[in-house]
Amino acid sequence: MRTLDISKEVIIKVMKGVNCEKNKMGDAEKGKKVFVTKCSQCHTVEAGGKHKVGPNLHGLIGRKTGQAPGFTYTDANKSKGITWGPDTLDEYLTNPKKYIPGTKMVFAGIKKKAERADLIAYLMASTK
Repeated sequence: MRTLDISKEVIIKVMKGVNCEKNKMGDAEKGKKVFVTKCSQCHTVEAGGKHKVGPNLHGLIGRKTGQAPGFTYTDANKSKGITWGPDTLDEYLTNPKKYIPGTKMVFAGIKKKAERADLIAYLMASTK
Protein backbone atom coordinates (compact mmCIF):
# COMPACT_ATOMS: atom_id res chain seq x y z
CA MET A 1 0.00 0.00 0.00
CA ARG A 2 1.24 3.49 -0.91
CA THR A 3 1.10 6.36 1.59
CA LEU A 4 0.31 9.93 0.72
CA ASP A 5 2.14 12.94 2.08
CA ILE A 6 -0.66 15.39 2.86
CA SER A 7 -0.19 18.42 5.05
CA LYS A 8 -2.20 18.80 8.24
CA GLU A 9 -3.65 22.07 6.92
CA VAL A 10 -5.08 20.39 3.79
CA ILE A 11 -6.63 17.62 5.87
CA ILE A 12 -8.27 20.13 8.21
CA LYS A 13 -9.66 22.15 5.29
CA VAL A 14 -11.04 19.06 3.59
CA MET A 15 -12.59 17.84 6.84
CA LYS A 16 -14.28 21.22 7.26
CA GLY A 17 -15.55 21.05 3.69
CA VAL A 18 -13.53 24.03 2.56
CA ASN A 19 -12.43 24.12 -1.06
CA CYS A 20 -8.72 24.95 -0.82
CA GLU A 21 -8.66 26.47 -4.31
CA LYS A 22 -11.59 28.78 -3.54
CA ASN A 23 -9.73 30.40 -0.66
CA LYS A 24 -6.52 30.98 -2.60
CA MET A 25 -5.41 34.59 -2.21
CA GLY A 26 -4.85 36.76 -5.21
CA ASP A 27 -2.01 39.11 -6.09
CA ALA A 28 -2.51 42.55 -4.49
CA GLU A 29 -0.29 44.28 -7.08
CA LYS A 30 -2.43 42.94 -9.91
CA GLY A 31 -5.48 43.83 -7.84
CA LYS A 32 -4.39 47.45 -7.64
CA LYS A 33 -4.44 47.60 -11.44
CA VAL A 34 -7.95 46.10 -11.43
CA PHE A 35 -9.04 48.67 -8.85
CA VAL A 36 -7.61 51.57 -10.85
CA THR A 37 -9.27 50.47 -14.10
CA LYS A 38 -12.61 49.20 -12.77
CA CYS A 39 -13.29 50.76 -9.36
CA SER A 40 -11.43 54.03 -8.79
CA GLN A 41 -13.88 56.04 -10.88
CA CYS A 42 -16.41 55.54 -8.07
CA HIS A 43 -14.41 54.53 -4.96
CA THR A 44 -11.39 55.56 -2.89
CA VAL A 45 -9.52 53.32 -0.41
CA GLU A 46 -7.34 55.59 1.74
CA ALA A 47 -8.18 56.55 5.31
CA GLY A 48 -10.15 59.79 5.24
CA GLY A 49 -10.67 59.47 1.48
CA LYS A 50 -13.72 61.15 0.04
CA HIS A 51 -16.86 59.41 -1.09
CA LYS A 52 -17.45 59.56 -4.82
CA VAL A 53 -20.45 58.01 -6.58
CA GLY A 54 -19.67 55.04 -4.32
CA PRO A 55 -18.40 55.06 -0.74
CA ASN A 56 -14.81 55.29 0.43
CA LEU A 57 -13.79 51.68 1.10
CA HIS A 58 -11.35 52.23 3.97
CA GLY A 59 -12.29 49.86 6.80
CA LEU A 60 -14.39 47.72 4.45
CA ILE A 61 -13.23 44.30 5.67
CA GLY A 62 -15.22 43.34 8.75
CA ARG A 63 -17.82 46.09 8.24
CA LYS A 64 -21.50 45.37 7.64
CA THR A 65 -23.11 46.45 4.37
CA GLY A 66 -24.35 50.02 4.17
CA GLN A 67 -22.28 51.33 7.09
CA ALA A 68 -19.59 53.71 5.77
CA PRO A 69 -20.11 56.95 7.73
CA GLY A 70 -21.32 59.88 5.64
CA PHE A 71 -22.42 57.88 2.58
CA THR A 72 -26.07 57.59 1.59
CA TYR A 73 -26.86 53.94 0.88
CA THR A 74 -29.95 52.32 -0.57
CA ASP A 75 -32.23 50.48 1.83
CA ALA A 76 -31.16 47.27 0.05
CA ASN A 77 -27.52 47.83 1.06
CA LYS A 78 -28.38 48.85 4.60
CA SER A 79 -30.65 45.87 5.19
CA LYS A 80 -28.51 43.15 3.52
CA GLY A 81 -26.86 42.56 6.88
CA ILE A 82 -23.74 40.70 5.80
CA THR A 83 -20.20 41.47 6.90
CA TRP A 84 -17.66 42.17 4.19
CA GLY A 85 -14.85 39.64 3.91
CA PRO A 86 -13.15 37.67 1.13
CA ASP A 87 -16.06 35.28 0.56
CA THR A 88 -18.82 37.90 0.58
CA LEU A 89 -16.77 40.23 -1.64
CA ASP A 90 -16.12 37.41 -4.10
CA GLU A 91 -19.82 36.70 -4.43
CA TYR A 92 -20.73 40.40 -4.58
CA LEU A 93 -18.09 41.31 -7.15
CA THR A 94 -19.27 38.49 -9.42
CA ASN A 95 -22.66 40.15 -9.83
CA PRO A 96 -23.47 43.06 -7.47
CA LYS A 97 -27.11 43.48 -8.52
CA LYS A 98 -27.81 39.78 -8.02
CA TYR A 99 -26.12 39.71 -4.59
CA ILE A 100 -27.83 42.89 -3.37
CA PRO A 101 -31.01 43.44 -5.42
CA GLY A 102 -31.85 47.14 -5.30
CA THR A 103 -28.27 48.39 -4.97
CA LYS A 104 -27.51 51.58 -6.87
CA MET A 105 -24.11 50.24 -7.92
CA VAL A 106 -24.24 50.05 -11.71
CA PHE A 107 -21.09 47.93 -12.06
CA ALA A 108 -21.82 44.70 -13.96
CA GLY A 109 -19.32 42.58 -12.03
CA ILE A 110 -16.07 40.72 -12.64
CA LYS A 111 -16.53 37.31 -14.20
CA LYS A 112 -12.89 36.12 -13.99
CA LYS A 113 -12.25 34.46 -10.62
CA ALA A 114 -8.50 35.26 -10.66
CA GLU A 115 -9.22 38.94 -11.31
CA ARG A 116 -11.68 39.02 -8.39
CA ALA A 117 -9.13 37.28 -6.15
CA ASP A 118 -6.50 39.87 -7.09
CA LEU A 119 -8.89 42.74 -6.41
CA ILE A 120 -9.92 41.27 -3.05
CA ALA A 121 -6.25 40.83 -2.06
CA TYR A 122 -5.69 44.51 -2.90
CA LEU A 123 -8.77 45.63 -0.97
CA MET A 124 -7.73 43.60 2.06
CA ALA A 125 -4.31 45.24 2.03
CA SER A 126 -5.31 48.79 1.13
CA THR A 127 -8.43 49.33 3.21
CA LYS A 128 -7.05 48.39 6.66
